[in-house]
Amino acid sequence: MSDKNKILLSAAAATLAVSLILPTTITTATAAPGASVSTDAEPVSSSSTALTPLREAVAEYGADMKWDQKTHTITITKDSTVIVLTVGKSHALVNGKQITLEHPVTVVSGHTLVDANFMNEQFHNAQQSADPADLFIQRLEAGKGTEAAQYVSSSSAHALPQSLLNVLWSNYETYYGKMKLSGAKTEKVNAVHRNVTYSIETGTVPLEITVRLNLSGQVDDLNLTTVTDDSGYKQPAYDKADSYTEQEITIGEGTLALPGTLTIPKGEGPFPAVVLVQGSGPHDRDSSIGGTKLFRDLAAGLASQGIAVLRYDKVTYEHSFRVSADPKLTMKRETVDDALSAVQLLKADKNIDASRIFVAGHSQGGYAMPLLISEDSSKSVAGAVIISGPSGKFADVLAEQQKELVQRVKQLGIDATPYEQQAAQYIAIADLVNDPQYTVDHMPEQFPIQPAYWWFEQKNYNPAEAAKGQNVPMLVLQGENDWQVTMKQFEGWKTALKARKNVKFKSYPHVNHLLTEYKNLSIGTEYAKPSNVSQDIVNDIATWIKDTK
Repeated sequence: MSDKNKILLSAAAATLAVSLILPTTITTATAAPGASVSTDAEPVSSSSTALTPLREAVAEYGADMKWDQKTHTITITKDSTVIVLTVGKSHALVNGKQITLEHPVTVVSGHTLVDANFMNEQFHNAQQSADPADLFIQRLEAGKGTEAAQYVSSSSAHALPQSLLNVLWSNYETYYGKMKLSGAKTEKVNAVHRNVTYSIETGTVPLEITVRLNLSGQVDDLNLTTVTDDSGYKQPAYDKADSYTEQEITIGEGTLALPGTLTIPKGEGPFPAVVLVQGSGPHDRDSSIGGTKLFRDLAAGLASQGIAVLRYDKVTYEHSFRVSADPKLTMKRETVDDALSAVQLLKADKNIDASRIFVAGHSQGGYAMPLLISEDSSKSVAGAVIISGPSGKFADVLAEQQKELVQRVKQLGIDATPYEQQAAQYIAIADLVNDPQYTVDHMPEQFPIQPAYWWFEQKNYNPAEAAKGQNVPMLVLQGENDWQVTMKQFEGWKTALKARKNVKFKSYPHVNHLLTEYKNLSIGTEYAKPSNVSQDIVNDIATWIKDTK
């Protein structure tokens, strides 16, 4: 495999693999891009299963099936395709043409099992969809990269080359086990892409792969995620839906434009406004994590109190492979640039008070606030809110959070062995980043999380120290039950900014990293449960914005 494809098959460090919401296993340099990391993912092994139940497969694709007891043959009809299988035989007839099967047709406990790869290929061919998303995904599953590449836009060809498409599906299978399209398909259209999402069955966890098409109907990007059931999510009590309206907007322009939502209070403006900036990893505009939607809650809560809110899909979510193809991705490009573009968009809106535009960053978004302020050459930002944001160097926070997790696990009486092993791996990564011999001009050859440039470009960035000399008003909020960004980081902000008069601090006793109240000791297992951002946090942000003139 070429060096270029090795880079493309690596998840961007801060965007697609390790984040302040850490997985339980390290993603190595062979990880596929575009895969969102689950907070409670388990190590997976590849499945060797190559047979599938015939009756379920036929029903799934809407085909007809007839059994001939005398000849022990099964005839399957789908549109113009006729398939004949014979029990015990390793061949099939497809429209009269004999096809060799990898496994003979088998009967086990009354269930007929057939070659899974053969069935997938034949049913996909039988569908003969004209949808370029369908045609692309079928070829991707078959490992036919040359054919799949024909549907890719010219501007994305560098991120989705045929050499990558040839191995992408099998590469994912090394992580999740044997994968099969289930036939389920949904569509959503935003200001940038038509997004077609396919359900995938695996031997470990259910997955979804989204094919993003541009307005010309060409494949522009991909995104793979584990399936999260958000059906239990409920609007918080502070969401007064009749007090605001929402509209689809576009942040930036060109190949990396981002879709977003502007939530505007009803009534007469202009209104103060806040741009929400996500944490590390790929996030949708709602910052959906497990059973929570942090940014949707904040947008609804603040708009219900007369403050406009702009949130958007992060670049690493909407353009996963494009970003992964950049070996020199920086935090500025990943986080800061789009947030400042959002600020400028708000300034041009007559419903927004251009003198009162704020930015609020969660986790890595808070960590980036001092950099964002320093990059705000037009002085358009009226104030910054840091929510569970690290005050120290990123690598140090990585090591600290792992030690905190191990300590909490032991406190709960849980076997700490796997957590200690994980901690050792991440601490070793932090030590590599902090090693003075390594810089962006001299990086470790085998750094386990790519691109290494992201880590070493900002290795000396200390947000609290950077904020010392800044004058933009700040509100620093922290959950006391947060293991990912601990109270030590909150104290770091307080110590560094103690001489500044325009900074306010507040912490919340039971609040975890997802800004929800959790009275037990948080270790992240509660993230899957539906919950909402604490109303106290919403109220405190709203009050501070209204009081900051």
